[in-house]
Amino acid sequence: MTGTGVQVRTTAGTVAGLRDGEGLAVFRGVPFARPPVGTLRFAAPRPPLPWAGVRDAAAFGPSVPQSGPAPVPGPAAGENWLTVNVWSPDPGGGAGLPVLVWIHGGAYAAGSAADPLYDAALLARQGGLVVVTLNYRVSAEGFAALEDAPANRGLLDQIAALRWVRENIRGFGGDPDRVTVCGQSAGAGSIASLLAAPPARGLFRRAIAQSVPGLYFTPALAADIAAVLAGRVDAKPTVESLSAVAPQRLADAAGALTMELTGHVGRWGRAARGAALFAPVVDGDLVPDVPWRAVRDGRAADVELMVCHTRDEFRLFMVMTGRLGGITEEEATAALRAFAPGPGGEHAYRESFPGASAGALFETVYADALFRMPSLRLAEAHSAAGGPAYLAELCGRSPALGGALGACHSLDVPLLFGTFGSPAGRGLLGEGAPSAGTVAFADGLRRAWTAFAHDGDPGWPAYEPGRRLTRLLGPASTTAPYPEETSRRIWDGHGIEPFDLVRPHR
Repeated sequence: MTGTGVQVRTTAGTVAGLRDGEGLAVFRGVPFARPPVGTLRFAAPRPPLPWAGVRDAAAFGPSVPQSGPAPVPGPAAGENWLTVNVWSPDPGGGAGLPVLVWIHGGAYAAGSAADPLYDAALLARQGGLVVVTLNYRVSAEGFAALEDAPANRGLLDQIAALRWVRENIRGFGGDPDRVTVCGQSAGAGSIASLLAAPPARGLFRRAIAQSVPGLYFTPALAADIAAVLAGRVDAKPTVESLSAVAPQRLADAAGALTMELTGHVGRWGRAARGAALFAPVVDGDLVPDVPWRAVRDGRAADVELMVCHTRDEFRLFMVMTGRLGGITEEEATAALRAFAPGPGGEHAYRESFPGASAGALFETVYADALFRMPSLRLAEAHSAAGGPAYLAELCGRSPALGGALGACHSLDVPLLFGTFGSPAGRGLLGEGAPSAGTVAFADGLRRAWTAFAHDGDPGWPAYEPGRRLTRLLGPASTTAPYPEETSRRIWDGHGIEPFDLVRPHR
């Protein structure tokens, strides 16, 4: 991006960003914590060291070492992983604009705020928002359960970034009392966790959680996975031992282990079936319980919440793995027995979806267990505790691959940011310019998210247990009772528990 310079003073020093031709100011790679390396590796984040002079903020900071299969956007080298990026229509101390803080997804193993998918220029400009994106520790750096390190370090990083926002965002034109956290997939799971995390209290006023995953680990499961991972690099699951292993080597080992998870089903159960090597650990402290139970006591009742999931949450993974149309009856049975709730869960699905193919049953139970029911339960729990909760389901289909993706997981992200031409945007929406219908669909979704960030009202009634009103997002959005009622009835009365260890290592 080219343009004229603009400077803002932060608590650690002055940063210099760029203002584009339309007046939007962008600051990239601003540290919110010290690099978590050396003696700070696997530690809780520490405030950034102050600097003298003016720090250039034109480029994204380096990404955290990843264990995902795709290349990571942004700078490949460097240790200053914990940075924020700010887009502001009106930097300065007096604008008082609402602030939206985006937390990226990536299965707690990958992801970067430098991804062009998360370019917030359009969102900030059209929405009249100050938008902040951030990097947090993922993979083993952020979520491996080590014997002598704080658990859930990635969540601690997010809390540190939110503290930075509270202390500094006024200088960028934002109002620290009008902060909305927004995230998708692992980002939404992070937000669900932050709702009940004691250190996060008071750091945000509103929350938008898109596709909340039901991925939470017991300490026993997390510790067993960490022990196996450490063994892959000839180390022990301790800070001293793993600190001798290069971060990228550890991330690569985690990536290789993830590719072998099907061989660990007998040991790690649902975590292995869900291809999840990392997740927030229910440690009884930062994460006191799964969020759909933790928020029922009203600890987050003062936060305005919007929850959204997509209709075809698991379709993307079916297409990516080449399994769409190829699921056997044996595979469907194994999935139902692993993920359907209660001892009669398999029968309930088969009876409730008569005539459904093996592939349809497989996809439905995965979508329900991993995303749709956790999202619904979070809205229900927040509403029951007296907090305002709004529910939405994205129903509009992707035009990519002849419509094979349906209303898939992650489709809401390029629609929200308007980043149709980014690599991930093209993968989710297809090559070429978006149709007028897709642009209108995206504009409508963006207006709802922006309105919620401004005043807590997305434009439809709040969720109530009796009516269960849900916004059905598509080219022609409507409001109706919750559309996945069949699945809701199957899960009614059943808990969504943390994934647990099936059989310990011997």
